[in-house]
Amino acid sequence: MSTRTRHLAVLAVLAVLTGLPAAARAVDPKTSQRIEAEIEKSKAEIIKIRRFLHMNPELSNREVETARLIAAKLQPLGFEVRTGVAKTGIVAILRGGQPGPAVAVRADMDALPVQEETGLPYRSLNPGVMHACGHDVHSSVVLGTAMVLNALKPSLKGTITFLFQPAEEGAPAGEEGGADVMVREGALDYPPVSAVFGFHVWPETLGTVLVAPGNVTAAADSFTITVKGKSAHGARPQEGIDAVVIASEIVTALQTIVSRASDPTDPAVLTIGTINGGTRRNIIADRVVLEGTIRTLSEASRKKIPLLMESIVKNITGIYGAGYQYEYVPGNPSVFNNPELAAAMMPTLIGLLGKDKVAPWKPQMIAEDFAFLARKAPGFYFFLGVRGPGQAATPLHSATFSPDERAIPLGIRILCHLLLDALDTQSALAAGSPGF
Repeated sequence: MSTRTRHLAVLAVLAVLTGLPAAARAVDPKTSQRIEAEIEKSKAEIIKIRRFLHMNPELSNREVETARLIAAKLQPLGFEVRTGVAKTGIVAILRGGQPGPAVAVRADMDALPVQEETGLPYRSLNPGVMHACGHDVHSSVVLGTAMVLNALKPSLKGTITFLFQPAEEGAPAGEEGGADVMVREGALDYPPVSAVFGFHVWPETLGTVLVAPGNVTAAADSFTITVKGKSAHGARPQEGIDAVVIASEIVTALQTIVSRASDPTDPAVLTIGTINGGTRRNIIADRVVLEGTIRTLSEASRKKIPLLMESIVKNITGIYGAGYQYEYVPGNPSVFNNPELAAAMMPTLIGLLGKDKVAPWKPQMIAEDFAFLARKAPGFYFFLGVRGPGQAATPLHSATFSPDERAIPLGIRILCHLLLDALDTQSALAAGSPGF
């Protein structure tokens, strides 16, 4: 069966799933009690692991010790552990005691080049490197989920693939990395999964979950524009072609793409992040390099904007007799929550947290490479509030970002129920469906 056919079958099942009463989708009370007991049993160990990871952060594609620790925890439990995926990533498979479909859940492992300023007793021991985006929490929560669900293995209907991914923050220059590489190396193929789950900590009130039924983050692409002019003495500008003046016009004109050439209801952001050119104050610059990013929510805008950009660059440089080089590099696609899967999982979240704790997520122009996983299989991605009472709303990537650790057992509880509900309901509904 082709991937497309299998996905259509999954969506058909999910469409039926959304029409079931909430009770039909809920994990039974005994299983819930078992989950709580296993979380309580492993909570201290998982928090200890999280603190160790926080103290020993590793940059993208360098998560060697992080991966070694995770593998060492899962291999003795009987997980099928594959290491070295996408360089330092791990794929760990838990096969349930009963037949059924397969789902996956992902955690990212890498830290950021940030000097920590939290003052925590377990602050980073690696100068200039910090888990400022909460990936230590992500890895700990997904590891804890694996440990808890392993205890429920005999009653598990199907298979769960646990992905521990490197380089979500971007691979070093000249290297590949992240979710795209994990997909290409078959992380979701053995067995083929019918849904993939992920989450991110967020500086929202502890216990709150934010969810969107469609676009979650933007596609984020990058570009480099080189304006090629002609050098001359500053006192004789007529003898040169001023790349600085031309670049200035390009910067201004590019902003009209979003303000005048794009649909206002289809958000896009075009940012020039760097401008470099010239050699001396009294010399007409013969070369200026502009670098920036394009962020879009729709595929239509993602395809259209780069073409408009090059048209502007070509015409402005042409007016002055200058040359140009335009390089556009596709990055992360938009994270898109499968609407049927999102609708199917909402009763689980509301049942666990209460309706007042499940809030709508407004799509934002940040980027996240979970998008590659959600393109391979129907995806569900949510945000977990980690700001404790009285805590300031410190943003991600800040030197003082410090999630409340009470979010860790809560995150484990949420993932356990989401994964079990997805397996149970698909098993029940898909008995007569192709591909299951």
